[in-house]
Amino acid sequence: MSTIELPDLAGRTILQVIPEISAGGAERTTIEVAEAIVEAGGYPVVASEGGRLVAELEQLGGLNVVLPMASKNPFTILGNAGKLSQLIRERSVDLVHARSRAPAWSALRAARRAGVPFVTTYHGAYSGVSGLKKLYNSVMARGDLVIANSGWTAAHVQAVHGTEDNRLVTIPRGVDFEIFDPACVSDERRAAIRTAWGIGPEEKRLILLLPGRLTEWKGQSIAIEALTRLDEGERANLLLILAGDAQGRSSYVESLEARIAGAGLEGSVRIPGHCEDMAAAYAVADIVLAPSTRPEAFGRVAAEASAMGKPVIVANHGGQMEIVVEGRTGSLAEPGSAEDLAASLRALLHLGADGRAGMGEAGRLHVMERFSKRGLQAATLGVYKRLLKPHEDG
Repeated sequence: MSTIELPDLAGRTILQVIPEISAGGAERTTIEVAEAIVEAGGYPVVASEGGRLVAELEQLGGLNVVLPMASKNPFTILGNAGKLSQLIRERSVDLVHARSRAPAWSALRAARRAGVPFVTTYHGAYSGVSGLKKLYNSVMARGDLVIANSGWTAAHVQAVHGTEDNRLVTIPRGVDFEIFDPACVSDERRAAIRTAWGIGPEEKRLILLLPGRLTEWKGQSIAIEALTRLDEGERANLLLILAGDAQGRSSYVESLEARIAGAGLEGSVRIPGHCEDMAAAYAVADIVLAPSTRPEAFGRVAAEASAMGKPVIVANHGGQMEIVVEGRTGSLAEPGSAEDLAASLRALLHLGADGRAGMGEAGRLHVMERFSKRGLQAATLGVYKRLLKPHEDG
């Protein structure tokens, strides 16, 4: 995948704006694009409130400018617009790329004032049906070019905002195949994950992994309920790991624990908390689940797990439908249906170890052909070049 060439951005400064750069798909993509900007000869600047990925950005040679970009206060948004205008002048920014609504309003005002191109990435389907909420969301469709992170997201943008075809570009999220490569995960890393999850060397059960922040719509409760729909013999061969950060949702975690206890599944389900080494987590798993009850705009778990050669079961809506091939790389279950999730689990169990391994390998080949980080980087920089070229000619 590294043979894909990047467009030349020599001497160009690109500003990306986002609330923070911690964990998450939009945040990871911000860093991946910054990496590509540097390789293409440009200079990446990010305006955010900071986060755990700042060090990685700085290692790449980029700069994070700390501003209160997560605030939805109208006065703060207006103040941020002035600060971004100053930043654009001081750093000779050539293009502004917004990845979230509140900072996008500030960035739009600043970019228009400075006369530089403005790009947005629509990372998800935003809720809200009121006129005010629709107006607030609409900033993500006001870019000179609008990037959608899946075909499903692109269709949503057109349906909600009526964005013209010539302003809408679909660039799927990419997987870093240097990180998500089964051959690169050492026995030590696998052992560390097993220890963190309390899985001893004598454990013979299949490991079901549902990764993602602990929030209702990610489907943890659906997965617990699906286990109760299996017969006792099937359940005895499974261990479900709900790996993710609660992000302060202690009441939700307590409700999951109560559900587990009520179903008599204390020995079959574990909630170990946040996991830093996701490649190793996927390597330890036998089957990966993503039963989100709301549509995922892309489906990072499905793509990463497939890259690691694991069969996946996902909810049959949103961007995940574009990643998983039913019966070949995994299974698509009815959203919100514990019964259908249980049926998909049962089907994968009956495949046996060799069948699941073959499905995982098919998934790896599928995502490597379609969802590479390098492809995302090249396509995003291509969007920048489309908008910068008139400025070069002028």
